[in-house]
Amino acid sequence: MHPRSVLHQTRRIATAALVLALGACSVPEFMSFDPQTRGNMVDAEQLKELVPGTSSRADVTSLLGSPTAKATFDDNTWIYIAEITRPVIGGTLEVDHQHVVVVSFNQAGIVRNIETKTKADAKPVQVVSRTTPSPGSDASILQQLLGNVGKFSPVAPTSSGGGGAPAGGVGSSGAAFGR
Repeated sequence: MHPRSVLHQTRRIATAALVLALGACSVPEFMSFDPQTRGNMVDAEQLKELVPGTSSRADVTSLLGSPTAKATFDDNTWIYIAEITRPVIGGTLEVDHQHVVVVSFNQAGIVRNIETKTKADAKPVQVVSRTTPSPGSDASILQQLLGNVGKFSPVAPTSSGGGGAPAGGVGSSGAAFGR
């Protein structure tokens, strides 16, 4: 066997051993983060105390607190959103658990329906990558800064006598002045 091929084979074995050794390591304690609860986590026992048809808005507020959100076009739908997240690489958050409680009221303010939803009920949203045009021009920063230089002329002082009409103009009596 050629000495160079033995050297390359030895390097490959050493690299594979290093990758396996590092793969077996866990993340150091100082780099791991505890999961964080975000939003208003509704306790299942508190939710059991709410009875559709008898519980009021005041009962819901006293048991669950203020809602995270209200439906956009319906003040009679309260939404309590909670998730347990943990930081991952790049400073983003990964959602481990999501819990949403939707409380609907009738016109009298009595609980009509209570729904719970989890991360499994979520629907994927497609993010559109186009941009919204804004009014105005596509001037550069330098053009914006220097664009008005020289566009303004000084205001001519007005004379206090003679009616204030310009030469050759029409005065307040409708008579034309000399040309």
